[in-house]
Amino acid sequence: MSNKKTTVSTMFMVIAVVYVTCLLLSNLIAGKMWAVTGSITLPAAVILFPITYIFGDIFTEVYGFRQARTVIWLGFACSFFAVAIYLITIALPHPGFWQNQEAFATVMGTTPRVAAASFIGYLFGEFSNSMVLSKLKVATKGKKLWVRTILSTLVGEGFDSVIFITVSFWGTMDNKTIFQMILFQYLFKVGYEIIFTPATYAIVNKLKKVEGVDTYDYDIKYNVIKG
Repeated sequence: MSNKKTTVSTMFMVIAVVYVTCLLLSNLIAGKMWAVTGSITLPAAVILFPITYIFGDIFTEVYGFRQARTVIWLGFACSFFAVAIYLITIALPHPGFWQNQEAFATVMGTTPRVAAASFIGYLFGEFSNSMVLSKLKVATKGKKLWVRTILSTLVGEGFDSVIFITVSFWGTMDNKTIFQMILFQYLFKVGYEIIFTPATYAIVNKLKKVEGVDTYDYDIKYNVIKG
């Protein structure tokens, strides 16, 4: 069954705002490194970024791929705008008495390489996550949500982790370290999704009841632009 709406509900707007907020904050705190153990180091963004995949699952499960696609592109546009503003403010001339320019640039700045890695990883990861979950929902006739969310995360987070780490750091450190970073980050994100599965169930069930929507993507083209 497909229940389409021509207007965006309040609940949809609230979740979209939370989604974009989590994404922007994740990008902002990504420069902080977290020493998990003596041999495992992860970017601090891993404590928040997986939530965007959870919300991506919720959007696709309740509203369908087309609506999820809109939010994914909204997140991309907001992230791009935020990075542009960060770089512009860093470039603004500062008075001599202000001694925090270097610290500000360190926290807010990013290199073109890392920014590109983040944007590409995000697009491949989020869209593959949404597509897999959408197809699995039709294939399973809406059953076993936990299987669909975890499998879609395995694919989406896989793309994101491999692309981001590889594009950001390839050639700057030995291959073994890069592979370890990819593996540890990937396992952490997937584990995050699994732990939050009960919360995903609760939000999805509540939304379907309140919104009166449970979208199945029959006969759609998985075009990331339109369709």
